Amino acid sequence: MFRRLVPTLLLALLPASFLSASPLEREATAASHPGRALFAEHCASCHTGSVPKAPGLEMMGYMAPGALARVLDDGVMRPMSEHLSAAEKLQVIGFVTGKEPSGEQEEPPLLWCRQASVEAAQPYPNTIGWGVTPANTRAYTAELSALNRDNVGQLQLKWAFGFPDAVRARSQPLIAGGRVFVGSQDGTVYALDRDSGCVHWRFFARSEVRTGIIMASAEEDKALLLFGDYLGYVYAVNPGTGELRWDNKVDDHPAATITGTPSLHGDSVYVPVTSLEVASAARGSYPCCTFRGSVVAYDWRTGQRRWKTYSIPELPQQVGENDLGVARFAPSGAGIWNSPTVDPERGVLYVGTGQNYSSPTSATSDAVLAIELDTGKLRWAFQTRRDAWNTACELADRTNCPEEAGDDSDMDIGAAVILSRGNDGKDYLLAGQKSGHVWALQPDDGGVVWQRKLGRGGMLGGVHFGMAATKGTVIVPINDEDVQLSATASGSRWNGEQRPGIYALEVASGQSLWAWPAEESCDGRPMCKPGHSAPATVTDELVVTGSLDGHIRIQDLRDGKVLWRHDTVRDYTTPGGATARGGAMAGGSGAVLQDGLLLMNSGYMLVHHMPGNVLLAFELAVDDE
Repeated sequence: MFRRLVPTLLLALLPASFLSASPLEREATAASHPGRALFAEHCASCHTGSVPKAPGLEMMGYMAPGALARVLDDGVMRPMSEHLSAAEKLQVIGFVTGKEPSGEQEEPPLLWCRQASVEAAQPYPNTIGWGVTPANTRAYTAELSALNRDNVGQLQLKWAFGFPDAVRARSQPLIAGGRVFVGSQDGTVYALDRDSGCVHWRFFARSEVRTGIIMASAEEDKALLLFGDYLGYVYAVNPGTGELRWDNKVDDHPAATITGTPSLHGDSVYVPVTSLEVASAARGSYPCCTFRGSVVAYDWRTGQRRWKTYSIPELPQQVGENDLGVARFAPSGAGIWNSPTVDPERGVLYVGTGQNYSSPTSATSDAVLAIELDTGKLRWAFQTRRDAWNTACELADRTNCPEEAGDDSDMDIGAAVILSRGNDGKDYLLAGQKSGHVWALQPDDGGVVWQRKLGRGGMLGGVHFGMAATKGTVIVPINDEDVQLSATASGSRWNGEQRPGIYALEVASGQSLWAWPAEESCDGRPMCKPGHSAPATVTDELVVTGSLDGHIRIQDLRDGKVLWRHDTVRDYTTPGGATARGGAMAGGSGAVLQDGLLLMNSGYMLVHHMPGNVLLAFELAVDDE
């Protein structure tokens, strides 16, 4: 179950038991693969960069075999593949994905609901989460969550849903009425029953759905589910039936992808765009680099595009050649990995950007950007430091490594920016950085109010996927793990003490309120890490986090005392009778709370992290008395 393709840049780190051959690796080791010749004859003319929007071989290598089969049999590629036999399609799929598919596609053991939920398409009032809470505070009231210091000890497992053929669970679920909506690694979006975990319907996207699922409109006949996928498509789906209403490719670049959850405001949805071109640059023969991050605004009802704003205003231009005589382009990069934060009062949204991919650097990489909601005009930018890096900087072949190469993407602002009010009554923008820094900025102009360095930082944070804020307090998860992308690398590039754990700061001043150093709870468990990469969730009284050690913890907001914990790393029986397993927790998926229900994904197979494929639902125990 856990053999899946993993990002090519991470191959050197993964044990052989979890490796599937990558496109880069196959160039040297799979010359005789029958799918290689078929791909070259029937696919390469479009999927080698010559056709805009057509994903390259590396990007398609991240697709699940089942998802690629659907594209060839019934999707957009059917006219181009219908002359191929079933066996030839399987050969192409095997070459592209690195996993040999079976001719007989087994239906996963799912429990289908016998009748529709009465509240199927009704959004729950005051839904919280990425994209639907404008300020991205990830904060619930005690009333909405129904959880408090006194009752969290009563939480018990209600059901566990297993994602078929997956080693990670990254899509933050949405609770709406009687249903739970969630995406998966193979591109399937599920509508589950809130009470039992049975399946009402499923929708097949083109590739992995990493983003959270959000719902627009409180009117049943107008409601839509919105989300993005790994190949850079944004979708709008009927929440009652799973029927596709519209979809759009957000960017023509073949390496474009969507990781941050789209954000809603009024009749617009704002979609963040980043890319995997940072990995393409590992090859010296690749003309690095031409991608620019962006935010795209759509009318969520129709899918009509309203504006698109690039994180780098200038078009990439050739600035020379690398040592192999291949063209170099700049400026590039500054991808937007996070969910936009909406500020209706000031009429702007805020996003954080990543590093440049090539030199020279630009003024908007590793920065916070304020973009006008109506026009897409850049109002201001705050840059932490100029930085350029791509995967070549970690490999023996550094041909495409930028001249200004810094400390990789550990300067990224990859987590969503938070708009929060301090106890002094003033608004603050809070930005967490992979370097371990937390910044408080003035929302009107980006001026620095304070900054604190809580962690040593590193490639996966420092602050990785998200902070949370409530009642004048910001909660900061720190990861601080050592990561190397190449077996030829030695030692750590990051100096200083590793300080994984959870930290609480006062929003107005940055003053430390409490610190909770990560527990030593791995006890020899393979691939177990103590760091906190996943985003935090808070209530008026509680802090809820998931860790790379596989534990969900609920702590007291006042002092960090652990009130409840659950070790997710074990087998679970799903409603359909299958077996799923918990693992590390990271990605953009944190805890979702509602009326005593707690939802949390478990499983994050990336860079020697514990794989898993389960969505866990906990609920307060019912008092029989």
